[in-house]
Amino acid sequence: MAEGQISYEFIFLAGLLIVVALLIIFKLRGGSGSGGDGADIRAEFARNRQEADQKALADRRELTEQLTALNEAQELRLNRVSDLVRKMGAENTEQQTRFRDMFDKKMNELRVENAQKLDEMRKTVDEQLQTTLEKRLSESFKTVSERLEAVHKGLGDMQNLATGVGDLKRVLTNVKSRGSFGEVQLKLLIEDFLTPDQYAEHYDCGKRGSQERVEFGISIPGSERPVYLPIDSKFPTEDYERLLAAVEMGDKDGVDSASKAIERTIKRFAKDVSAKYINPPHTTDWAILFLPTEGLYAEVLRCPGLFETLQRDYKITVAGPTNFQVLMSTFRMGFRQMALAERAHDVWDVLGAVKSEFVSFGDQLSKMAKSLDAASNHVEKLETRKRGMLRALKDVEALPDRDSAKFLGFDDEN
Repeated sequence: MAEGQISYEFIFLAGLLIVVALLIIFKLRGGSGSGGDGADIRAEFARNRQEADQKALADRRELTEQLTALNEAQELRLNRVSDLVRKMGAENTEQQTRFRDMFDKKMNELRVENAQKLDEMRKTVDEQLQTTLEKRLSESFKTVSERLEAVHKGLGDMQNLATGVGDLKRVLTNVKSRGSFGEVQLKLLIEDFLTPDQYAEHYDCGKRGSQERVEFGISIPGSERPVYLPIDSKFPTEDYERLLAAVEMGDKDGVDSASKAIERTIKRFAKDVSAKYINPPHTTDWAILFLPTEGLYAEVLRCPGLFETLQRDYKITVAGPTNFQVLMSTFRMGFRQMALAERAHDVWDVLGAVKSEFVSFGDQLSKMAKSLDAASNHVEKLETRKRGMLRALKDVEALPDRDSAKFLGFDDEN
């Protein structure tokens, strides 16, 4: 409606301008004029104004109709667009719902499948670890039990006590017996993994004439000069038995007291081993304190900071039967690697000799090739001469083979 009003005012102003222009033209032509001319001008002016009003009214009506039609068309388009947008929104919502449902379903299936696979993997790993650990522990304790039984039988005053591993507790009532038990078990483990030339028993740690000897020294593979790793076994039975008794009775104070006693005893053992047996460069700058039972080793690990303190302050690493076997396996692999390295050196020597012989063989082949080339050239020259002689004798009649052989004095057999 605003656009129609603006067009109407513009048309009206244009009509007024035209009328004013006509009045000015008539004024200029006729001067003052007569009264009849003035009446004609007023009539003409009225008629022009009426035509202008009619024209403006018609234009305003036409413009109103066009705007009305445009509004209706625009509303129709907007309705169509709204319907299309509403339809697309509904379709998108439905697609998103289907996609979300499908995604949730797939994720749930994947979650369930992953959980099942993880459970299966966990069960498999647990079974394998349990089987391996039980097998290793059974073999270790079986070997220790068998060897201890043989040792007990060899000791005359302990013959009546060697009825089984369960009677070992009564045997280990004094320091010497405990030391023998730990030393025997340590020796059995070392003998299972190393050969006699790879370790030394009762090693003096490079202190000639000294009475302080470590139970075992393991030779370090790959060193330029003999270097040994000191290993000594300790078995604080009294403190450990007090701890077990306190745990069995549920005595918390007794457990704390026994744990602290074990910690003090282990520190004293570590200090003693470090001071007596670590002697670089004859030994490594660290040593191993072997505990003959897994329970005692586990109790040492449970003491907060004890394992790190022993390594930091005394250069001592505590080992139980199981991880000591792993350490011995590492040493065995080191010795095997050294043997392989020495054999590899021998193989390189053999390959060097073969290379030298191969060079000589190549020279002989070159000489043979030259000889064969010379013989081939000589045969080609003879073949050329043969063809020349045959061309020269082509008009001569050939004799039979027997006659020619007889004539030339050749043997018939040849």
